[in-house]
Amino acid sequence: MSDDLTRIADAFDRLAPAPAPAPDFAASAYVWDTAPDRLVPIERVNRIPLDLLLGIDRARDTLLDNTRRFADGLPANNALLWGARGMGKSSLVKAVHGELEGTGLKLVELQREDIHTVGRLLDLLRDAPHRFVLYCDDLSFGHDDAAYKSLKAVLDGGVAGRPENVIFYATSNRRHLMPRDMIENERGSAINPSEAVEEKVSLSDRFGLWLGFHACDQDNYLAIIRGYCDAYGLDIAEATLRAEAIEWQATRGSRSGRVAWQFFTDLAGRHGVRV
Repeated sequence: MSDDLTRIADAFDRLAPAPAPAPDFAASAYVWDTAPDRLVPIERVNRIPLDLLLGIDRARDTLLDNTRRFADGLPANNALLWGARGMGKSSLVKAVHGELEGTGLKLVELQREDIHTVGRLLDLLRDAPHRFVLYCDDLSFGHDDAAYKSLKAVLDGGVAGRPENVIFYATSNRRHLMPRDMIENERGSAINPSEAVEEKVSLSDRFGLWLGFHACDQDNYLAIIRGYCDAYGLDIAEATLRAEAIEWQATRGSRSGRVAWQFFTDLAGRHGVRV
């Protein structure tokens, strides 16, 4: 019997993920990979300068101030950036990190499907001599999804507590990180409606900082494009720019910062301007 138990134990050891190797943290940004556990350094982060994120001034200044305090070793809040698609939520996180890169601040991107491994990632970062922004893009949870429980280790910490050198930023299209119909269904069918969704809805309450992003109107859309033109030195008549920009957004059926950048990319290419 002891031989059988030994073989079973050995099999579990082979299935368990090997401890992640300790990186040298020479890079400023990483992606958490779980096959096997490791931090993959990113030599060049895909981002645009902070001053080119137009139309989101309040969110920009608030997140920059919060992150600067964290980088300086002062108290700071975990942040949830929620709202309309294409309005610069993920771009803002990366741009703020770029603005503070000189402080030694590190950015670690965690994929939504790897949320359940966040405990192992925190163990790797806990004793590192650096400060980290742990970042998850497009975070949300669906029906029968228990992965949100792992996230509480980042937001509140378990017995060990959240590492003092880690802060968590997430972007989501949903303010409560779960579909509205899921909230309503559980409230309508539960014996105690308030308790049925409290655990999941309260997850978003654990973010100390909420930043809302809303769809832009036509004036803001045009102002964003004009800002890109000025920043990159693209000379174009205002009437021409307005007509082409409106036609572009009409073909897309929406207005957003992303659509504005896509139009400007096309415009710059046609005018021979490098971006």
